[in-house]
Amino acid sequence: MVERFHNITDVPGIKIGNEEDKVGYTGCTVLLIEKGAVCGVEVRGSAPGTRETDLLNPMNLVDRVHGICLAGGSAYGLDAASGVMQFLEKQGIGLDVGVGVVPIVPSAVLFDLPVGDPAARPDQKMGYQAALKAKRGRFPFGNSGAGCGATVGKVAGHHRAMKGGLGSASKVFPNGLIVGALVAVNAMGEIRIPETREVIAGARNDQGRIRSSIEWMLEQPSIPLTAGTNTTIGVVACNAKLTKSQVSKVASMAHNGLARTIYPVHTMFDGDTIFSLATGEIDASVDLIGTIAVDVLAEAVILAVKNAEGIEGFPSSKDVYES
Repeated sequence: MVERFHNITDVPGIKIGNEEDKVGYTGCTVLLIEKGAVCGVEVRGSAPGTRETDLLNPMNLVDRVHGICLAGGSAYGLDAASGVMQFLEKQGIGLDVGVGVVPIVPSAVLFDLPVGDPAARPDQKMGYQAALKAKRGRFPFGNSGAGCGATVGKVAGHHRAMKGGLGSASKVFPNGLIVGALVAVNAMGEIRIPETREVIAGARNDQGRIRSSIEWMLEQPSIPLTAGTNTTIGVVACNAKLTKSQVSKVASMAHNGLARTIYPVHTMFDGDTIFSLATGEIDASVDLIGTIAVDVLAEAVILAVKNAEGIEGFPSSKDVYES
C-alpha cells in the first residue's frame, strides 16, 4: 500500500523542506526534484519578484529543473535559492556542463517586510537548511516556511490585514495520476471559499470585522500600499508526461485556482507567480491536468489560511471567527 499525504509530496520524487525565522517572521519553502522535472511558469501579478523564470520559456534550452524556492523577504529573499543550489551541487545534482553541475532552481518571493523585523530576510543559509530538511510526507501548513510572515486582506492597508500562510493539497486517481499544489498566500485581496463565497479572511474594519474589498476600494481614491507589497506564489505538480509548452499551459490554467479563492487577484500590487512541474510517468492530457490543478491549488489556498495562526497585529481566520 502506498501512503498518501494529501499534499504535493504525493507526487513521486517531490520533497518539501521549510525553514523560518519566527522572531523576524519570514521564511522559505524549498521543493526538490532530485531526478529533475519539466517546468513551466506563469506570472500574472504586476509586481513579481522572480529568478530563472526566463529559462522556463518553451523557446529556451533547459527544460528540467531540480528545485524551486519560494521565499519571503521581497527581492532580498531571492538569495535563498543560492543556498538550495549549494545543497544540490554537493549532492552532484544539476545540469551537467562538463566541468561540474549547475542546479536549476527557479524562485519567487513575496513581500513580508512589514511583519516582524524588516531586516530579517531569507538568505543562502536559510535556503540551504530548508533544502537539507526536504523530505516526503506531512509538513506543517499555516505559519511555516514561506508562509511565516504572509498576510492577506491588505486592500485597506497593512494595519487592517489578517494572517496568511502556507498550504498544500493533492488528488490521487485510480489510474495512478497524481496532481498536487503548494502555495504561500500573501494576497492583497480577501480569501473566499469557492463553493459558498464565504469570506474567511480579509481587511478588517475598526470593530475587527471583515469588510468587503469592493467597499474599501469604492471609498478610497487609491490603495494605501506600494507596488509589490503582496503576492501569492506557488507550485502545481503532476506525474504526467508533459512537454515544456504543456506544463506552461498548466501553470496558466492553475491561476484560475487563485481567482476562485482570492478577490481581487492579480492586481498592480501583487506579483502572483505559479510554477508547474511534470515528472513524466503517466499519460494524461494537458487539459485534464490543468483542470485538476485549478482545484488542488484552490484547496491549498484555503488550507493555508485556515491553518494560519494569528500573530501580533495580524489575527488569523480562526481568531476572527472565534471572537
